[in-house]
Formats: sequence, structure tokens, C-alpha cells
Amino acid sequence: MRLHTKLMLGISILIIVMGTIIEFTFKNIMETNLKHEIGSKALSVAQSIANMPEIQAAFRTDNPSAIIQPIAEKIRQQVGAEFIVLGNRDEIRYSHPNPNRLGQKMVGGDNDRVFKGKSVISESTGTLGPSLRGKAPIFSDNQVIGVVSVGYLQTDIQKEVSKIQRKIFVATLIILVGGLTAALLISLNIKRAIFGLEPREIAWMYQEKHAILESIHEAIIAIDTNGRITVVNETAHKILNVPNEVLLRGKRIEEVLENTKLYEVVKTGKAEYDQEILIFGDVFLANRIPIFNKKGMVVGAVASFRNKSELSALLQELSHVKAYAEGLRAQTHEYSNRLYTLLGLIQLGSYKEAIDFISREVDVAQGFIQFLMKEIPDPIIAGFILGKVSLASELKINLSIDRESSFKDIPIDINRDSLVTIIGNLVNNAFEAVRENGLEEKRVSLFLTDLGKDLIIEVEDNGMGVDSHHQDEIFSAGFTTKNTNSNAGLGLSLVQKAITDLGGYVTFSSTVGEGAIFTVVIPKSRGRGDVHEGEQKDRSVNC
Repeated sequence: MRLHTKLMLGISILIIVMGTIIEFTFKNIMETNLKHEIGSKALSVAQSIANMPEIQAAFRTDNPSAIIQPIAEKIRQQVGAEFIVLGNRDEIRYSHPNPNRLGQKMVGGDNDRVFKGKSVISESTGTLGPSLRGKAPIFSDNQVIGVVSVGYLQTDIQKEVSKIQRKIFVATLIILVGGLTAALLISLNIKRAIFGLEPREIAWMYQEKHAILESIHEAIIAIDTNGRITVVNETAHKILNVPNEVLLRGKRIEEVLENTKLYEVVKTGKAEYDQEILIFGDVFLANRIPIFNKKGMVVGAVASFRNKSELSALLQELSHVKAYAEGLRAQTHEYSNRLYTLLGLIQLGSYKEAIDFISREVDVAQGFIQFLMKEIPDPIIAGFILGKVSLASELKINLSIDRESSFKDIPIDINRDSLVTIIGNLVNNAFEAVRENGLEEKRVSLFLTDLGKDLIIEVEDNGMGVDSHHQDEIFSAGFTTKNTNSNAGLGLSLVQKAITDLGGYVTFSSTVGEGAIFTVVIPKSRGRGDVHEGEQKDRSVNC
């Protein structure tokens, strides 16, 4: 059964039941009150008649009926009673609406207490039918000489009750119609408020939303217009170091996390993307988006937080893949050129020159590869450098590896990916620098050494150098003097972070128009990435 039908049926049944109860209750109350009112009225009339001197005097005459009957009938018509009957101690009637019953014995059997001097209200059945009676004794010389009985038929009382009951029924019917109309409007309003969804659909969407929120790797926090948290996922609990069993929903966002600027988004209604925020010493990238209702009003805001170091690690991985692809492409292009040269020599019949060309290329390649295998035995670093050499050849850049280089003694706990990030981004930065120098000779040299207690990486180029007013900014994320692509300005910041994680430091010297030298120093004993705050050496800049 649909929600709309359930609401209509439920509200209708409720109104009908309540109307029935109200009608029954009011009927009983009105019937009781009416009987009490009529009984009190009958008793009051009876007592008034019993105290009339002419009535008392009539009882001492030879024919009391002649005096009492006219008086009783006149009063009966005035008060609207069904009957007024007076009788003596023997219950012989002196008055009755039907004159033929004068002189007969009274019917009802409810005069015993009256003859004892008490006025009563009783229900009994007489000659006219069931009636409600008010009875009072007639006194003479302090002796009860007779009784006055003023009565109203029960049928007349029921007629009055029926009139009231019909009014109650009409009122109940009006309430029922109004209630059904209200039920219809309420159900339609609820349907609109919940976008026409059924309860089971809402329950499923809630479970689905909960599962989605918990599966998202980013921290999600949502607030209402009062700045109180409405949604928070498990990742957010972890970032905030709050156990899952601790309820954050309902708390103000400032109590849980300061400087989120989430409440400002609620006020302004403007989204903010990729904004940096510091949470317990870690840098996160935050996206803040306002939540609008169907009328376009802001009803809250939601924020997602992603650890910036995770994005940096992903960028490093992409940089490695890109560098590897560029190396393969460069090698393919280089060897294609050599194969074309060899093909031309063979086609010209210069077989001796072709053999010499092959021998020379093999000797050079084998010599360089043997040098790398001997001095840089780590396959990841050696393979990466070989790819950079091929890329330099394609770019017409002379990349030389210092023959005094040695990178054999690299502690196993030093992250190779971090070393590749450092070497690769420094070399790429040098490539960019020499391609803009306008000189015919474009030189980049790489020197690696593991002698002593430190690993030293040095990259030198004959590029344009670094202006003095930029030297304090080159390691900042996003800083660049180029307009080449959206990723510019990230290389040296990644280098700085990788060096910091390894517990090292970087220095550089530069002369504008002549080039730059970057030197990286990484302690062999501190390559675990667990450097405590305050232990990092300051970077020195030599101009």
C-alpha cells in the first residue's frame, strides 16, 4: 500500500473512531444532564404545588378533586409537564391529565419515601408510560396528608436527546469531511516534501547513501544552516581522531573542527574548490559546496577533505610513468634514426662503414650501460637515468653523467621512489632551463655519490638561472615562471617534500644567464621518512 493511501486511510479511521467516541460520550453526558435538569425541574414544581395553601386546604374538603384538578392542569400546561398527579395517603388521585382516572389509585409504587416526608426524583412506569418524576409530600400540621407527582415521559426526553445527537452527528460529519480534506492535503504535502518517494525507497536510499559515504576515501562533513553537523563519514572520524562510537551529529562544526570556513559557504552560497586547510599538522585539500533546496535557498553545506600528501604521491607515480614513457619514446626515436643511418650505408654499399658504425654504437652503449650497472647497481635508479639520457638525446640536450659518480651504498630503508622523484624533477627542471637559454650547446650534468655518511645528488645546467627575487619561492607549490601547462610549478615542490621526508636538505646556487647548480644531501641514517618536526635542516640559498 502506498504512503498516500496509508495516510488517507489512517487519518480517516482515526477521525471516525474519535468522532464515534466523542458522539457516544456527548450523548451520555447530555442525556444525564438533561435528565438531571428535567428531574430537578419536576421536583421544584412538585414542591411548589405541595406548599400552595389552596392545595393544602383542598385536602380538607369533601371533594378535593374539584379544587385541585383545575389548578394542577393549569400549572401542567404552563411548565410543559406530561402529568401532574396529586393523591392522598391512600394514593387516590385528586388530579390527572385524564379526568376519567380521577379517584383511581396512583401507579408506580414509588411513594413510600414521600409518605415519610422526603422529596424524591424517580424513574417509574405509570399509566402514561415510563416517566421521570419529581415527587414532594403535602403537609398539614406537620403530617403528610398527600403527595404531588410531576412527571415527564422518557420518550419526550429521548426526543430531546435525539435532537442533540443529530446535531453532534452533523458536527462529527463536518469534522470527518474536514479531516479527510486535511488528510489529503497533508499526504500531498508529505509526498512533495519527500519527492514522491515511498518509505521503503527512502530507507533504501538512506542505506545506499550510508554505504557510499563510508566507501569514499575522502572525509565528508555536512552542516545545516545553524552550523550543526548533519553528516560525517568514517574517514572524517579517522582524520579527526574521533572514535566512530562518539556521536558528532548535532554538534556545532566549530566544536569539532576549527577554520573549516564551511559556515561561511552557508552564508555566501558560493562553492570553494581545492582550498588548503591544516588539520592536526597535516595539509588537506578541501572542497566546500552549498546545498540548495528546490526554491534555490541554501539549506546547508558539505565539505570533502583529501590529504595533500596522498595527491602528491599519486602525482609522483604519474611522473614516473610519464618519464618512463618519454624514455621509451626517446629510445625508439633515437634507434630509428640509427637504423635509418645503417640502412643508408648498406644501400650505398658502404659495408665497412656500416660495420664500423655498428661497432661504435655497440661500444658506446655497452660502455655506458656497464658504467651504470657497476656504479649505480640499483635497477630502478639506473633504468630511470638511462631513460633520461635517451630523452636528452631526442631533445638535443647533452646530458652527462659524471664518471666519478657512485651510488652503490644506498640504505635499504631509503625509499627509491623518493630518490627517483628528486633526480627526475631536478633533471626535468634543468631540461626546461637549458631549452630556454638560446645557446647552441645545451648542457646538463648529473653527479651522484654515496661516499661518507650522506647521499649527494648534484644537477648542473647552463640555463637562464634564477632571478634573485624568485629564489625564495622556487620550492613553493604552484610557483612557476612558465605558462606551459597546468602542472608547472609542482616539480621543485615535490623535490622539497621528498627531501624533507628523507630527512635531508637542498641547496642551490645560480647566476642569471649562466645556469644553476642544485645539490641535495640525504643522510644515510635518516632515510626512513620519520623526521620529527623541528629536526629538518634549513635550506640554504647561495647567489
